Amino acid sequence: MEHKAYCVVKELNMDAKLSGENQLLQLNELDEFRLQAYENSRLYKEKTKRWHDKKILKKEFKIGDKVLLFNSRFKLFPGKLRSRWSDPFTVIKVNKFGSVEVMTTNGEKFKANGHHLNVYHENVIVGVLEKVTMNPLPMEA
Repeated sequence: MEHKAYCVVKELNMDAKLSGENQLLQLNELDEFRLQAYENSRLYKEKTKRWHDKKILKKEFKIGDKVLLFNSRFKLFPGKLRSRWSDPFTVIKVNKFGSVEVMTTNGEKFKANGHHLNVYHENVIVGVLEKVTMNPLPMEA
């Protein structure tokens, strides 16, 4: 039995020692390939994070500012003309990492993410149209 197995190995030109060395080389190549893929993935994630962070607009609030709060829970068919921005709140405290403490008109205080707030401009008239008089063209006789 052993003689037949030896003949088959000899016939297929499979040397056990050479085969073991080839497997070790393949494992080393596979490990290098894995490390290179990991490095490429890390570089891609860093570039994507830089691009994303560059697109974020910084919002700065001052104490006493009036702000509107975006209502993110208002998702199921709110109606065409219904706004997702809640009534104006007053800024009480601005924290270091973007959270803002606001107060309602009732005096209730709570914290909100600064990205969900927009500055509320009171008494601003947008889009006032001026009456334009057109001079008719002179008629030719």
